[in-house]
Amino acid sequence: MAEIKTRCLIIGSGPAGYTAAIYASRANISPLVIEGMQPGGQLTITTEVENFPGQPNGITGPQLMEDIRTQALKFGADIRTGLVTEVDFSTRPFKAKTNNGLEIEANTVIISTGASARYLGLPDEQKYSGLGVSACATCDGFFYRKKRVAVVGGGDTACEEALYLSNLASDVFLIVRKPHLRASKVMQERVLNKSNIKVLFNTNTTGLYGEEYLEGAHLVENVGTSNEQHYDLALDGFFLAIGHNPNTEVFRQYIDCDAAGYIKVKGSGTQTNVPGVFAAGDVADPTYRQAICAAGMGCKAALDAERFLNEEGL
Repeated sequence: MAEIKTRCLIIGSGPAGYTAAIYASRANISPLVIEGMQPGGQLTITTEVENFPGQPNGITGPQLMEDIRTQALKFGADIRTGLVTEVDFSTRPFKAKTNNGLEIEANTVIISTGASARYLGLPDEQKYSGLGVSACATCDGFFYRKKRVAVVGGGDTACEEALYLSNLASDVFLIVRKPHLRASKVMQERVLNKSNIKVLFNTNTTGLYGEEYLEGAHLVENVGTSNEQHYDLALDGFFLAIGHNPNTEVFRQYIDCDAAGYIKVKGSGTQTNVPGVFAAGDVADPTYRQAICAAGMGCKAALDAERFLNEEGL
């Protein structure tokens, strides 16, 4: 095991982690960043980003993340590949181990491990991943122009995905397991008034089918009732929009999380229940989940870590 000591360990990357690295580096904290399983975070699977300030002509997600990463490196951040598999926040300096043999001691830690899209749990989802199954309509919608697609979910995110796809695909089916939509009234109205969106209420997906690529979904309507009906729906694309799971498993022994697993922070800051451990980005934000919000939290976390180090004389 290679050992390394740092004043600030940033676990995870994305807009939160890389922004935290920029601010911590400029404060001469010399942070160590362990990028995680998906360096750059969820934006690396997003094509066009049109709502990030300072990018009036839009920018691809991977390019945006590469630019922010390069900026962090410019100011001296030590960015390494790897996944943190074990932590000990019981005493300071905090300890962490990675899957590629690093043992780290840190005076402060910023957790920015993000959240992962939630899937239905069907074996077919992985089989057709990238071959018709996606968890990001804005990433992959372009490939389904004039085709038939389905979106699973009944909340605002699902409605937004369906509306986005309706401007590309010929037919959009919104598969909702309940008899109603959970989305805001305005989103419901937009979906229900869109001519090429059909909402399938009281419907569950039991499987997917196709030879080399996705060709459709096995559905059941009114499950468990006398009106239960099984049928197949021909599709070219199948999009999941049923929420996200925060990547917090490795921290939960020490860090307070809410019922859904999102890290709790104090007030409007980024401090967790463990002094010296901070959280930023989607891992602590179940509400907004936007790149600019994550970047802002990364900035706050670095400033909070700097203040903590100064107060503790570390």
